[in-house]
Amino acid sequence: MRFAAIADIHGNHLALEAVLADIRAQEIDEIVNLGDFFSGPLEAGKTADLLTPLSLTSVRGNHDRYLIEQDPAAMHASDAAAYGQLSSSHLNWIRNLPFDTIYRGEVYLCHATPKDDNLYWLESVSPAGVVFLKPIEAIAALAEGIDLPLILCGHSHIPRAVRLSDGRLIVNPGSVGCPAYDDELPYYHKVEAGHPLASYAILEKAAGGWTWQFRTVAYDYMAMSALAAERGRADWAGALATGWVR
Repeated sequence: MRFAAIADIHGNHLALEAVLADIRAQEIDEIVNLGDFFSGPLEAGKTADLLTPLSLTSVRGNHDRYLIEQDPAAMHASDAAAYGQLSSSHLNWIRNLPFDTIYRGEVYLCHATPKDDNLYWLESVSPAGVVFLKPIEAIAALAEGIDLPLILCGHSHIPRAVRLSDGRLIVNPGSVGCPAYDDELPYYHKVEAGHPLASYAILEKAAGGWTWQFRTVAYDYMAMSALAAERGRADWAGALATGWVR
C-alpha cells in the first residue's frame, strides 16, 4: 500500500500542478488531501478547477470552513480573495467534505486535530512566539481514541513525523503552496519552511509498518510571488519567493 498526502495548497495552482506531476513520476495513483485548498491571494478558481475533478479522498480545513460559514464581508483578506474566485459548485464541493475521515480502513485523516481544525497537532507556540515540537505526551493525548496505525494531519505547514510510544505514526506532509506565514493566535508567531519549494509526503506500508518520505518540488514560485505582489500582498510575495516571513 503506497499513496501520497498533500495539504495546504492555499490557491497555489502552479505548486499543485508540479506536485501532481511529481506524484505521477513516482508512479503513485492514490492521493489524500488534508485541507486548506484555496485561501490566499493567488488562483483559487484555477486551483479548484484542477483539484475538484480528481475526486481525491479529502477533508476540510479551517480556511475551507471559513469560506462556507463566514459572511464574505467579514472574511480575512486571504479568504475573501479566494471566495471571490470560487463558483457555487466549488463551494458546494467544500460543503460536502467531511471534517475527518478514514482512508482504506487504517489511515486517519484530518486537517489539524480530531476535535479542532485550528490547533497545531505536533507543534506548540510559546508566549514569545517560538514554534516548537510539542511534548510527545501532549501529541499522544490528542490521538486518544484513534486506534489506527497511521494518522495524517496538516495545518502547520511543517513537514514532520512523530512515532508514538505504542507505534502509531503521525505525519504532516507540509504545505504544497504556502511555505511561510505569520499568525496572531495563540500568540504572534511565524511558520517558515526556509525555502520556497512545494512539499508533500509519500506513505508506504511495508512488512515492518508504515514509512514516510518527504518530497520537495521545484516550480515557478517567482510567478506566484509576482502575482501576490500585484494583488497588494507583499507578505505573501516575500513568503512565496523565499520561504521566510520578513
